[in-house]
Amino acid sequence: MALQIADTTLDSRFFIGSSRYPSPQVLQDSIAASGAQVVTVGLKRQLGASDAPNDFFRMIRASGARLLPNTAGCHTAREAITLARMARELFDTHWIKLEVIGDAHTLQPDMFETVEAAGVLAREGFEVFPYCTDDLVACQRLLDAGCRILMPWGAPIGSGQGLLNPSALRTLRARLPDVPLVVDAGIGSPKDAVQAMELGFDAVLLNTAVAQAHDPVTMARAFKLAIEAGRLAYEAGVMARQEMAVPSTQVTGRPFVL
Repeated sequence: MALQIADTTLDSRFFIGSSRYPSPQVLQDSIAASGAQVVTVGLKRQLGASDAPNDFFRMIRASGARLLPNTAGCHTAREAITLARMARELFDTHWIKLEVIGDAHTLQPDMFETVEAAGVLAREGFEVFPYCTDDLVACQRLLDAGCRILMPWGAPIGSGQGLLNPSALRTLRARLPDVPLVVDAGIGSPKDAVQAMELGFDAVLLNTAVAQAHDPVTMARAFKLAIEAGRLAYEAGVMARQEMAVPSTQVTGRPFVL
């Protein structure tokens, strides 16, 4: 079940977000229940928050998870690059989740600006985790720019709609067999996480589905188990669907008549 991501080996395939929780304690307990070893933090939001940002970041580090700063809220490559450089100085990490939003309604990433920013950051030694669409050509451009990991969306951020285009995600997996792929955004319930993992994706990143659950801690554990189950199913090989019924017990010859 181990996951090799960049130059790090992880036991968990669950990346969890850190915003919109009802309290810091619930966040802390949810991280523990999730078993996640990577926690994403929106720098632009946290640095402008009224609560003490240093206390917040210390709490994340105390969980034992690796901090993955992100550039959420940026709309240009230049803005995202500046924030990434700040993150490296603040947290002594070269990991950055790159988000450059192109549309305020759908929060769809601007792939032109994302590729531009990814190229600059990769040349500066960052390990770039780009939030991107499920478009194969755009993803290939990110790889050409120096990315070694891709994070295509399942659906718009925070929508809970699940995987809207499984066919595109399946194509990415087939065409990029050696690239770590993490479904990022739109996951609504554990069944969506199972589906992503059964498609062969390497990990799942989500925030709102846990943070906004009635019981975030229990939901975090539910997602942990779903991700593990989905990965095991993928490795075991899910049976092919059949057009017609196929008896589970094969019958040969004529039945006995008593």
